[in-house]
Amino acid sequence: MELFGSSASVSMKTKKKLMRDDREQKRLFGGSDDSRPEPLSEKLPVPPAELSLYRAAVTLRALLLAAFFHYRFTHPAPNAPWLWLTALACELCLAAAWLLSQLPKLSPTHRATHLHRLASRHGAGGEESPLPGVDVLVTAPPAASGAAALLATANAVLSALATDYYPAGRLACYVSDDGADMLAFEAASEAAALARRWVPFCRRHGVEPRAPELYFARGVDYLGDRATPGFVKERRAMKREYEEFKMRINYLVAMARKVPEDGWVMSDGTPWPGNNPRDHPAMIQVLLGHPGDEDAEGKELPRLFYVSREKKPGFQHHGKAGALNALLRVSALLTNGAYVLNLDHDHCVTNSAVLREAMCFFMDSDAGNRTCFVQFPLRVGVDDDGGDPDAIHDSVFFDVGDRFLALAPCPPLLSESQSHDLAMLLVQIDMKCLDGIQGPVYVGSGCCFNRKALYGFVPAFSEDEGDETPSHWSRCCCFWKVKQRALRRTMSTIPLLDSDEPTGADTARTRRRLRSYHAALERHFGHSPAFIASAFAGASDSTPAAAASTLLREAIHVISCVYEERTRWGKDVGWIYTPGGAASLATGLTMHARGWSSAYCAPARPAFRSFARANPSDVLAGAARRAAAAMGVLLSLRHCPVWAGTGAGAGGRLRLLQRLGYVSAAAYPLVSLPLTLYCALPAACLLTGRSVFPEDVGYYDAVLLISFLSSAAAAVALELRWSRVTLRAWWRDQKLWVVAGTSACLAAVFQGVLRACAGIDVGFSSSTQTAAARSSSDDDGGGGGEEERRTVMRWSRLLIPPAILLVGNLAGVVVAVSYGVDHGYRSWGPVLVKMALAGWVVAHLQGFFRGLLARRDRAPTIAVLWAVLFVSVLSLLWVNVDSYSAPPARSSSQQQPVL
Repeated sequence: MELFGSSASVSMKTKKKLMRDDREQKRLFGGSDDSRPEPLSEKLPVPPAELSLYRAAVTLRALLLAAFFHYRFTHPAPNAPWLWLTALACELCLAAAWLLSQLPKLSPTHRATHLHRLASRHGAGGEESPLPGVDVLVTAPPAASGAAALLATANAVLSALATDYYPAGRLACYVSDDGADMLAFEAASEAAALARRWVPFCRRHGVEPRAPELYFARGVDYLGDRATPGFVKERRAMKREYEEFKMRINYLVAMARKVPEDGWVMSDGTPWPGNNPRDHPAMIQVLLGHPGDEDAEGKELPRLFYVSREKKPGFQHHGKAGALNALLRVSALLTNGAYVLNLDHDHCVTNSAVLREAMCFFMDSDAGNRTCFVQFPLRVGVDDDGGDPDAIHDSVFFDVGDRFLALAPCPPLLSESQSHDLAMLLVQIDMKCLDGIQGPVYVGSGCCFNRKALYGFVPAFSEDEGDETPSHWSRCCCFWKVKQRALRRTMSTIPLLDSDEPTGADTARTRRRLRSYHAALERHFGHSPAFIASAFAGASDSTPAAAASTLLREAIHVISCVYEERTRWGKDVGWIYTPGGAASLATGLTMHARGWSSAYCAPARPAFRSFARANPSDVLAGAARRAAAAMGVLLSLRHCPVWAGTGAGAGGRLRLLQRLGYVSAAAYPLVSLPLTLYCALPAACLLTGRSVFPEDVGYYDAVLLISFLSSAAAAVALELRWSRVTLRAWWRDQKLWVVAGTSACLAAVFQGVLRACAGIDVGFSSSTQTAAARSSSDDDGGGGGEEERRTVMRWSRLLIPPAILLVGNLAGVVVAVSYGVDHGYRSWGPVLVKMALAGWVVAHLQGFFRGLLARRDRAPTIAVLWAVLFVSVLSLLWVNVDSYSAPPARSSSQQQPVL
């Protein structure tokens, strides 16, 4: 059997000979490639006419932008040189950011899947083998998160178990509870009991969505839907069971508010192992999957496991990334699904065919072996069940992840009409554009992985690349250069790794070679022979048979605190650990650098939805935390996308435009600095009577400005046309960009610099009591012993910068209008240009201000007070400074300051 290959019994030479014979037979007897199976997925390029017009508009905009800067350099503002230099610097930075984000967007593409072809080949009674195994990894919320978080986790588990996947035994769900919370364990147990009724109910009636909270929240028209009496009866009974399930969850939460002095005790009288969330042993509990476990109809159920990795003081646990790596190792030993889907605790499956959609990419005959992950979009809110097929075109999709989690669920501070279906900063336009290069970036949740890609292997090569091409899994990045050739020529099977006896030629050289392979694999994967064997098992191989006690002992071992020490976990294997906590960005970058490609799948029915509506404090605190994580990646020596993946050991296969996309994803918080200054310039000009533009504007200058604005509008219109995004959704995205850029992203720049230079982590939280719990379970955050250097600040301080900008521009408009009324119509000319810039700022922040004033009972009035005080003090200072620094006599023809 070939080294690190599949489980086939033929050798590599035999396989190559068979392929050559097959090609020769086709050549002699008139065979063609028409016998190849039809693709399960395909790319649908943008129509050439639309794409050509879009590229022409972008090129024209870039040329006019260069002409605009030539005009700006040659026409300074003599009466306000410092304001002119500030404006010019901000415009250059914003133009560079636009160009950096625009270059990867010139080759957009759409994706289409063919589920009927997949069903005909791999469905029940299909032509080929059944679908491969899939392991769903769900990260539970931090301890003491309340009944809402536990209910969200239960819905995520139930929706994953109820997906339409065949056969059911190939689907497994793992729930990771880092805090070893007894409530999380009880909620998972209750969800397992409810799954015996909920899963057959969903499959029998084909209900959508398959999260009970979302399904029962929608209205059902029994007459319009022509529901049968049997379905109505079953639905009412199922809803009653779900309401009882919610009551049990609320009862458990109420009981847990009063913790006994000696901690919780289990039913057999032994103490609960997780009484100390920071120091507890590893725990694994099989909730569904015992022999004889069946649903209410006697059919096979998917498997469900509760996992809590070991926690000890003094160890780095690496937050969510460490928990996912622990689940990856446990799932390899227990079920070893070929593909892995990761979900956050509040993300539910709303499309039952989501796993089969992903399999259309992974099992495609053309690009399946090179696809490392399939990223799905995420919808937010519970008002829409996702049944509208046109809903995907009526809202801007933001995807979960480091840069892309910058706005999370839209806060009520952005008004009620904007609080649905808006979540993150990167829209579906950017994801589709990156899909035309090397694939979208991984954004943290709602993503299905190829397990081999997570292990650090390189992608497969096409059969047409020649017989000298190595096999699919013949190269591993841990010993890429040193061991590559020797590993291909020696060692036939993985059991030889545990053999002390010589195999083949009885020589000392063979024994030394085997020992070196064994040591290299242990340095890469860790000291677990069973896990190493599972890593090289084929997709059709099942988990090796072993005694239950031995398997459990090995599973406990791979989630211990010391297992990852002196291994490549978090560096080249699994989810990558980063100083700032942006593991998703670094993980996707590492895979793409090895030559993998990814796919963006946006089915008509949204695949995932988060029904947990976050409050403003959680939204802004999370936005600042994730933007700071992106800054951590940018300032990291190892993971900075500017040079990461360029070495030979990293693969060096990252395309230039893909690298630019990653640079834009990591550097986006830096745009907040010029954006904030540029939004403050109109207020400064109106309040001081100065201008950043020259007073003598000629005909050529006006034509240039109008042409530049027209080209920008044309580029946006053409982009919205091919992406099928509405103008209203685009405008909401622009307002969210300004709000986030002047608040959370601005704070994240200073957070990232402080963390990189001084090792100080400044976090924003709505409650200092929950800061420690949040820090230990933040997305991709680094835990373990650094809580003493964490400084927690109130989230309301993030509202001060946008409030200052809004109040300052409003005050400037009021003063400018009064100045124009007092000085006649001749004074309106220079004032109108500055008022237009101030109106641009107010238009972007007015929704934020209306939402702020609408929260009368819980409005952070300190932000408004600070904004008014800041603007008033600066205005008074300017009046005093300008009066003392002004010359003794001033001509009446010169423009006077407004104040």
